[in-house]
Amino acid sequence: MADRILVHRIAVFARHGVLPEEERLGQRFYISLDCWLDLAEAGRNDDVATTVSYADLAQIAVETATERRFALIEALAEAIAQTCLSRFPRIECIRVRIDKPSAPIPAVLDYAAIEIERERRP
Repeated sequence: MADRILVHRIAVFARHGVLPEEERLGQRFYISLDCWLDLAEAGRNDDVATTVSYADLAQIAVETATERRFALIEALAEAIAQTCLSRFPRIECIRVRIDKPSAPIPAVLDYAAIEIERERRP
């Protein structure tokens, strides 16, 4: 499937991380979603009911990231992916990327990030 909906760099402030300071102080995270689904019907009919709203995808990312706390951003990404797959049957595959620009690493870097990809299982 070549069709995708992309929602990139959703900024959230949250308290994810292994260290106590990360929970206490919090930090900014950026969440990006790539969703593979058939967009042909939506393109032909110009009907939002035949696609997945990118506003709904962004809302899931924000709510998951701000209403729960995760030690690992891998777990945050997994929760977002599973929620999107369960709520939107049209999504065949999803890629979730979490950027953590203020990762507590003793090095000069732009960010640390993880990326997962999950497919709908028959």
